[in-house]
Amino acid sequence: MIKDFKDLQDDSRIWIYQSNRKLSEEEIAIIEPKIMEFLTQWTAHGKDLEAGYEIKYNRFIVLGLNQENASASGCSIDASVNFIQTLEKEFEIDLMDKMNVTYYNGDFIAHKSLTDFKIMAKAKSVSKNTIVFNNLVNTKIDYIENWEVPAKDSWHNRFLA
Repeated sequence: MIKDFKDLQDDSRIWIYQSNRKLSEEEIAIIEPKIMEFLTQWTAHGKDLEAGYEIKYNRFIVLGLNQENASASGCSIDASVNFIQTLEKEFEIDLMDKMNVTYYNGDFIAHKSLTDFKIMAKAKSVSKNTIVFNNLVNTKIDYIENWEVPAKDSWHNRFLA
């Protein structure tokens, strides 16, 4: 069952998939119905899952799941991963690589490999105050409060002097 993402409970589980490039409006217009179709059919142990999504900054696909009525099972999580992988293939994007860093570079969102981010940190091209996207958050409230944070408040801090 699809629910508007903003109406999901604060303790809803979320998964964030960041694209290695900005998605075009045309791509989003194709992706959104695919996400809605997937969420409509998403189940765990035969129970419909109450889920929502949002696409942020034409770069992040965020899936949310209210686990109060039914929790994600291994099979339902596998189904969501398989769905994301089909989007990767169709749109020639990388959504699953967690070894990439996305951050603000002025008003723009930049995407770098973790290796490049480490090099930039050593060169002082990014700092503890650089706003990063902490894609390790796993609840809606954490996403709202701790997703876009200074690097010093995220796992990225370990790379900054």
